[in-house]
Amino acid sequence: MGAKSLDVMSFREKSTLRTFANYNFAISPATAWYLTDLGEFRGKQELYIRQSPQRLKALREHALIESAVSSNRIEGVTVEPSRVRDVLVAPKPLFRDRDEEEVRGYRDALTWIHQDAQRISISNETIQRLHAMTRGRIWDSGLYKEKDGDIIERYPDGSERIRFRTVSAKQTPAAMNQLIADWQACLEERWIPPLIALAAFNLDFLCIHPFRDGNGRVSRLLWLLQSYQLGIEVGRYISLERLVEQNKDRYYETLEQSSQGWHEGKHDPWPYVNYVLSILKAAYREFVERVGETSEPRGSKTQLVLEVIGKMSGTFSLADLERACPGVSRDMIRRVLNTQKGQTVDCIGRGPGALWQKR
Repeated sequence: MGAKSLDVMSFREKSTLRTFANYNFAISPATAWYLTDLGEFRGKQELYIRQSPQRLKALREHALIESAVSSNRIEGVTVEPSRVRDVLVAPKPLFRDRDEEEVRGYRDALTWIHQDAQRISISNETIQRLHAMTRGRIWDSGLYKEKDGDIIERYPDGSERIRFRTVSAKQTPAAMNQLIADWQACLEERWIPPLIALAAFNLDFLCIHPFRDGNGRVSRLLWLLQSYQLGIEVGRYISLERLVEQNKDRYYETLEQSSQGWHEGKHDPWPYVNYVLSILKAAYREFVERVGETSEPRGSKTQLVLEVIGKMSGTFSLADLERACPGVSRDMIRRVLNTQKGQTVDCIGRGPGALWQKR
């Protein structure tokens, strides 16, 4: 990759998200299948979550610990197995070293996201706070880098190579401002399906590399936060970080593939985009296996349809309800509508295309 630095105008024109703004792309069949599968999982999410409160509580607690341990371990920050519960569960742990402090900080950042995701803005303040939480009391905790720093790959024999030249320290604040603005514009103007935008944001963040150290951990926290804000809740029960660690070679491979040519706007984002989507799909598949897809509580589908109707505004059709309840048959939705007709909803017109409205 060339050594030329990225200027702000180049970032506006050539970052992954900005490339999508021009609608100059084609979604591959593999990406389309991932989006379809994730849409189906998301549609059934509420059904899964209702199934076993006690089992879900155990999954949440386990995922919190796994995520903190795995995300840090990817970066070489570790805690002795015998110390994990003391560090991550105790209300006020006594740390033996910086690694323990950073792992606990990641756990605290996860807790913040789990509790307040919908109220946390995607902003420089949030990103810097997440960094500060995960880096502890180190001198540049929560601060964007002050010196240029490339991504270096080191080999067991002591040799090394520059794998990627990041955005310069001087240009980092402007690049981050633009990335955050592009994220908001992308969602509002619908440049690309939101989950692709999430992966593109993650790729651009890692290519900017705004911090001296700790970028990978912050990127995974942002991945989780943005997932929640897009309605993808699986990371609450299945550790995305563990799945990334288990597929670490593929993570680095696709990141390298998609970052080549990034500065020139000639990179191919799809290997990394598909990797992110594959991790989300793997998490959902594991979630279904653990919770059990077929053990739905009696009446749960009826309740789901009623909840969706309650959230509708203006007029809506049978097809609208089908899209919002992908795990429920058309006949079931029709039966629920008929039981509510004249009570909570009114039918406008006749036939398959008839519209409905709440009373």
